[in-house]
This record gives sequence, C-alpha cells and structure tokens, in this order.
Amino acid sequence: TRAREDSVHNRRIAGRTIRDERVLAKLFKDIAPRFTQRPGGYTRILKLGQRYGDSSEMAILELVERTERERKRAKKEA
Repeated sequence: TRAREDSVHNRRIAGRTIRDERVLAKLFKDIAPRFTQRPGGYTRILKLGQRYGDSSEMAILELVERTERERKRAKKEA
C-alpha cells in the first residue's frame, strides 16, 4: 500500500523492512503501479502443510492481479 504513492517518506518506511535497494526500486517502479486501482487484497496465501523433517508450516505467497485477457473472458462469460 505504501508503494502505490512514490514519495521519500513511503520509500523510507518500506526501506525499514526491505533492505535491498534494487528490490525496493523494483517495488516502487514496476510492481506498485500495477495495483494503483486495486483497493486492497494484493496477495494470496496458499498453505502447503508441514515440511518433512522439522514440521515447519510451508506456504506460497503470490501477488494477485488480473490481466486484460482475464477481464475480457469474464465479460464474455457474463
């Protein structure tokens, strides 16, 4: 949510957690502009269960976005 508005203040707040400058730049320049119109719900968490060996919980974290092709399909089906 902070990356949707590119300002020095928001970059510094995000920089507290994301230490790599390249990753931070990619977040603000490439990833965040795709979600400017989305009000929330940027990620999807898929739980995989426990890892064999140490029984640690495993999950996949992915960014949720709809492409233009998916929007056209949804309109045709409706």
